[in-house]
Amino acid sequence: MKYAIIAAGEGSRLMSEGVALPKPLVPICGEPMIDRLVRIFTENGADEICIIVNRLHPQTEAHVRHLMAQPGHAPIRLAVETTPSSMHSFNVLAPWLEDAPFCLTTVDTIFREDDFAAYIRAFRQGQGGLMAVTDYIDDEKPLYVGTDADLRITGFHDSDEGDRYISGGIYALQPEAIATLRRCMAEGRSRMRNFQRALVEDGLELHAWPMSKVLDVDHASDIAKAEAFLSETPTPQP
Repeated sequence: MKYAIIAAGEGSRLMSEGVALPKPLVPICGEPMIDRLVRIFTENGADEICIIVNRLHPQTEAHVRHLMAQPGHAPIRLAVETTPSSMHSFNVLAPWLEDAPFCLTTVDTIFREDDFAAYIRAFRQGQGGLMAVTDYIDDEKPLYVGTDADLRITGFHDSDEGDRYISGGIYALQPEAIATLRRCMAEGRSRMRNFQRALVEDGLELHAWPMSKVLDVDHASDIAKAEAFLSETPTPQP
């Protein structure tokens, strides 16, 4: 199984709020966000980790190349390119992902490690795609996820249509999902939420996997929020 990290954003909001480091290098609980994902993915059986970083941030590229030379983690492939959207970044990584099941997320996605391990175990045991979702809504523009009684995904919505969950921005997919991505690119679509809608249109089997919380680090205030979340004692599940 492969993993992929989209770390090609500009991080303009963090920079405008006084955060000097490029977003992938911002530490959460003392660990750069990109290092955290590489470590977690390695611990969850990554055969390979594919990463795209922005050409405008050579500091991030240098950091990842240094990381690639260090032992103790899964092999890393690196693409360096400036893209107009996360879906375009995904498309750059796609040729490396079309021969195995994979899990994709953006570099600023913060989740509990035990939640993630359970999610990956479920994906390995099942068929089709498994999308991480959460009922914790702290996103400026959440993507609501429609599900049936068996947590099969029925649609993705820009507004609440009576949906319990929103997308957590973590996608575990089979290689055939790459064909849907290519269709989206050929049709001039952009944004990952439109790719997710296209997966439903193409009839791919998608299920939702609830996580306790999933946070994005978009603003300087989100750094402390993410650290507080990871420091909390998890609430026992009934």
